Amino acid sequence: MCGIAGIVDFRGRPVEQELLTGACDALRHRGPDDSGTWTDSQSSQCAGLAATRLAIIDPSSAGHQPMVREDGRYVLVFNGLIYNYRALRDVLLAEGARFTTRSDTEVALIACMRWGPDALSRFNGMWAMAFYDRQRGEGFLARDRFGIKPLVWAEHAGRFMFASEMRALRGLGRWPRDVDQGGLTQYLRLGYVSHPDTVYSAVRRLPPATYLPFGSGSVGSAVRYYTPPVRKASDAVPDRQEAAEHVRRAMFDAVARRRASDVPIGAFLSGGLDSSIVVAHLAELSSQPVKTFSVGWLEERAYDETVFARSVAERFGTDHYELKCRFSDVVAILPSILDHLGEPFFDSSILPTAIVSEFARRHVTVSLSGDGGDELFGGYWRYLAHGIYERYCRIPSAARRLLIEPMARAMNVSRSSLLSNRVRQFRKLLRARGDGPFLRHIAWSEILAPDARGLLRDCDGYDPTLDDCDETDALNRILLFDLQHSLPCDMLQKVDLASMYHSLEVRVPFLDPEVVAAATMLPSSMKIERGQTKCILRDAYRGVLPEEVLSRSKAGFEVPIGEFLRQELREMFLDTVTRDVVDSFGVIDFSVVRRIYDDHCARRAEHADLLFALLSLCWWRRGEGSVL
Repeated sequence: MCGIAGIVDFRGRPVEQELLTGACDALRHRGPDDSGTWTDSQSSQCAGLAATRLAIIDPSSAGHQPMVREDGRYVLVFNGLIYNYRALRDVLLAEGARFTTRSDTEVALIACMRWGPDALSRFNGMWAMAFYDRQRGEGFLARDRFGIKPLVWAEHAGRFMFASEMRALRGLGRWPRDVDQGGLTQYLRLGYVSHPDTVYSAVRRLPPATYLPFGSGSVGSAVRYYTPPVRKASDAVPDRQEAAEHVRRAMFDAVARRRASDVPIGAFLSGGLDSSIVVAHLAELSSQPVKTFSVGWLEERAYDETVFARSVAERFGTDHYELKCRFSDVVAILPSILDHLGEPFFDSSILPTAIVSEFARRHVTVSLSGDGGDELFGGYWRYLAHGIYERYCRIPSAARRLLIEPMARAMNVSRSSLLSNRVRQFRKLLRARGDGPFLRHIAWSEILAPDARGLLRDCDGYDPTLDDCDETDALNRILLFDLQHSLPCDMLQKVDLASMYHSLEVRVPFLDPEVVAAATMLPSSMKIERGQTKCILRDAYRGVLPEEVLSRSKAGFEVPIGEFLRQELREMFLDTVTRDVVDSFGVIDFSVVRRIYDDHCARRAEHADLLFALLSLCWWRRGEGSVL
């Protein structure tokens, strides 16, 4: 696992060594074991690459990056891991290739030399990379199928710059720091900025499953090399038992592939269904007890899942590590996390994710996680809500309009109790009157509630659309949308930022191409049925996992950020989200910000996600030096 960065100057100006060294310094947390730079000067074009290394496969010095072929023509910087690198190595050996290391990075380099961008569709793994052919003065950036590893880039004044993280990109040279109004709208509506946009007008985020060619004085257009398979209307409905067995076999193989490591490996264990599945297979494959890691809370049992994690750990005989924290520990690390991000980020669950990552890193260098299971198999409330909404609409309209809805609007809301949280969810359900399934889904996904819409003024709207596909199952299409947008732009970005902050590599078995294919080819009726989520997963692991894990509802890995904003973070919020900072964006109404905050504190509304998004946004703005 690594951090990568680079500069290509199309006007032939030499790349300054100090910029590359500075990028290595900014990315040191991603790769504390080694770092290096490479530069090349030609008459028409100059290039420079930088990398920091977290040594996982072949941790010897032979895996040093940037990796340069002996003749000096081809260079690669690579962040991630190709799980099928041994099989690809055998294919390349049969074609006459010669290897000098045991690393997957060299396999990626030689594969790109031999097959060009066609190599990408052969890789099973997670990666962000830059491949450069110095003889031809061209190359490409590439990102894995599902966006597990990040990559941002900018082109300005004849220079093409890229990096694993925004903080490193800012240090590679001058480019306009203007805020992208469309990106800002996305951020405050959905909580994330969907690729290729970012919060900066000048910066693009490479979408998952694409490569970006560059050379001959310019940057080309991104090319998609993979699209998840989907069911066709004409496809037969599979046998349920066979489908469950297929999913279980695919997960077993995915976990087996992700055991490749020359350093200690373990797994996050929340006690939820997805992480428990990963641990079950990891234990099945391991001759020694698997190291598992859970974080729990000394306050608020509703947020503590350690009893379920303990049950799974006992079932599979893991070497289980449990950390009990106070919420004050979360509040204490918030400033350092916000400083680290380099761009606004709304998801407050990055805080406990950072805590469990730091805890796991004390014992292992690699950890497996259960991310992706919700998007593939329908684990979130917003997927279940479609059926709830349809049933609600069967209630006579007079009863809904005159009795139920006024009562719900009069009640206090928050996430701090079961009743007030149900009221919060019900109010969210009412956002989607009469819209189609996709528009309802977006309404339920938004963090900008209808009563907060006045927050943004004179700003172009953002209307996400479904990717074209021959899929008539509306819920499956929605799951596919989240797989391609909210998952990489929120969840996976969160995990990467939080784990790499502590030099921990996180692997995601649910995002193995075989698992994804097994899930996307199933009808949604096998995923959500009779008010239950992830039905096919529960079927597949009945008798394997403890019944209390199979039967429990989803609980997110969260902290009570809404309560923090009312109490512990009140002073920080008011000192950070000030009129001067808010007005500097030009499109956010400060008076509406204060009204939203007052309503939240009085429990007239629950705006925790939006308020945390504003806190992160204004903290980032002040850190940029845009407002003094």
